[in-house]
Amino acid sequence: MKLTMYLSKLVGTAALAATVPLVAQAVAIQTVSAQEITPYSVIVNSSGDGDIRPDDALTLREAISVVNGTLPIDALSTAERARVTPAASPSINFSLADDPTIELVEPLPPIMAAGTLVDGASQPGYGPLSTTDTMVTPVPTPVVALTPAAGAEVLRGLTITADAVTVRGLSLYGFSSKHRSTQTTPPADILITHLVPPVDAGLPDPPGWRTLLPNEDSDAPVGVVIEDNWLGMSPSGEMPPVEQMSALGVVVFNGLDTVIQRNRIEFHEGSGILTAAQAMGMDVTENTMRTNGVAGIPDGIRLDGNIDGAQIHGNLICGTDGSGVFMFKPEGSARIYRNDIRFNGRRFRRAAIYLMGNGHEVTENVIQHQPGPGVAIASYPRSEGNIIRNNTFAALDGLSVDLGHNDNSGIQDFQRKDGPNPPRNSSMRRRDTANAAINAPEFDDYVFPSSGGSATLSGVADPGTAIDIYKVVDRQGYYGALNEYVTTVFTDETGSFSVDVEAPEGTLLSAIATDDVYGTSEPSAITAVGTLGDGPTTPAMPSCEIAQDPPEPEPELPPEPLVLRIPRNIHFALDKSDISPASAAIMDEIIAVLEEYPFITVELQGHTDPRASNAYNQALGERRALAARNYLLQRGIAAERMRIRSFGETQRVSSGSGRIDYARDRRTEFIFTDTRGLDIIYENLETDLQLE
Repeated sequence: MKLTMYLSKLVGTAALAATVPLVAQAVAIQTVSAQEITPYSVIVNSSGDGDIRPDDALTLREAISVVNGTLPIDALSTAERARVTPAASPSINFSLADDPTIELVEPLPPIMAAGTLVDGASQPGYGPLSTTDTMVTPVPTPVVALTPAAGAEVLRGLTITADAVTVRGLSLYGFSSKHRSTQTTPPADILITHLVPPVDAGLPDPPGWRTLLPNEDSDAPVGVVIEDNWLGMSPSGEMPPVEQMSALGVVVFNGLDTVIQRNRIEFHEGSGILTAAQAMGMDVTENTMRTNGVAGIPDGIRLDGNIDGAQIHGNLICGTDGSGVFMFKPEGSARIYRNDIRFNGRRFRRAAIYLMGNGHEVTENVIQHQPGPGVAIASYPRSEGNIIRNNTFAALDGLSVDLGHNDNSGIQDFQRKDGPNPPRNSSMRRRDTANAAINAPEFDDYVFPSSGGSATLSGVADPGTAIDIYKVVDRQGYYGALNEYVTTVFTDETGSFSVDVEAPEGTLLSAIATDDVYGTSEPSAITAVGTLGDGPTTPAMPSCEIAQDPPEPEPELPPEPLVLRIPRNIHFALDKSDISPASAAIMDEIIAVLEEYPFITVELQGHTDPRASNAYNQALGERRALAARNYLLQRGIAAERMRIRSFGETQRVSSGSGRIDYARDRRTEFIFTDTRGLDIIYENLETDLQLE
């Protein structure tokens, strides 16, 4: 078990400081009695919250207590008892006549009765299906929402400690925590664990509580299902204000065979899904995950602990600040397949999928528009046997598959990896590089002659490996994205291969090698059929939408250059990252342009004046860029259209040391790009300068 290890690694979010480790103990606050509990079906008719008492209103807090067996039926009023009936299995349904938003004044009791169904779909008016094109599978619009009451600190929306619990059809948002000297246990919309941790991670064990020890039998909940919910957002579908964002979506702190399916998981400070001690057999499928990681742990799905047998498939993961899927020292192996992972890395230049560990499979994914590699594999801890096949890559700032080398284990290497490896043939090759240093294939020539629309390719690779040939787009020097699978050929005992491929003249090709034991290699340098041209490029129009209809044909004539007089910067007060009213007015002008021209993207670059350390100014510049990005997000500008960078004090606009010089330095610049490749005319404004 790794709960305490996990807590020491969890960083980021408004509740979890980005650089302060957690030193914590997971403890139990209550358990269900071993006596038999009568299952009840309970109808919640009040959106109120507070003390449990007999009256005419049955609240969600009371309903959970009833199904848990901790609130006796005879303690209810006559009106409340009328809404409780014996059932084959426990369930909580809703019939809220007035405001269906339940504002919690304190955490709800954990759901401790096995087989409980919490069914937001029972509320009158539930649905209809969402019609937005971003849905992998359309999710009905919820009516019942759970969120903290104004001024209340509620870390978690629902906590589940029992087997076979299902949560369906709810909206949960706003669950986070305040900073403490010792930090807190994980805040989340939904937490799945066998024990409920306290709020404060640094408290000693109170009487009657116990610390969860490593390798202890933990009675992890089995078969929990989280489906058809909107997590991180209200039923309006809009991004909550920054101060009302949830820290994390679903945290599988300790659970087995958890199913997370058909949810919208959006607008979280940290990851949309995060695992900790155990998440063996977890199935994550058909979720739409957008705009997560905007202030803390930046990855859409972060996998830690024992994830053996986990499957992540059929999801859309888009507009995340870091990787789409990121592993950190997991135990066991997972399958990641048939996902659409695009336009991530909005704040950190990470790989779309970052693997640690052994035996993972990454297959049949679409991975595109990533400011880093497609799939990166760590060399430390030792990672091998990872299979990366039959994926479609496009528009990457890095290799489609990047195997890390032991000498490259800095922070950036744990995010992006290190580019092409030289051929390995030393006695230590199996230990010094990810996937045991399986070598990339080497073609015999840079150009192969074309004959009737086909060519015969030949080359060498490790003996006994499968060589997958791909068409390449987005050529970058000698490499390019593995875009379209062509065919597979096997090397002989000497490592040689030869294969006929159908490809018109000018086609660029590359290849990867896969060994059943060691895993998949990096891609080869490109070769070409007939002539070595530049190869095709992929349009960079940023969108998380999944097209339902064929794209419109390109116009015959190129569009006219876009001529805009658009503000290019906003300014900040000394040591501040708050957006002033004058700067907000400039931001509104920028928003109007971005709304009118959806093909424009923007990079937000944070800057400072020179008066502080480099590290401090780098962090301050990032806060300023984040503030501007969050302003745009909250007004409906899609996350995938924006990138964040901080330059700190390194790019001043003036060389002087006066008050006006420094005021000009304290800025966020907006670098606009017309994805059609045309020019934009900028206009610098200084109407919002804030002098000291």
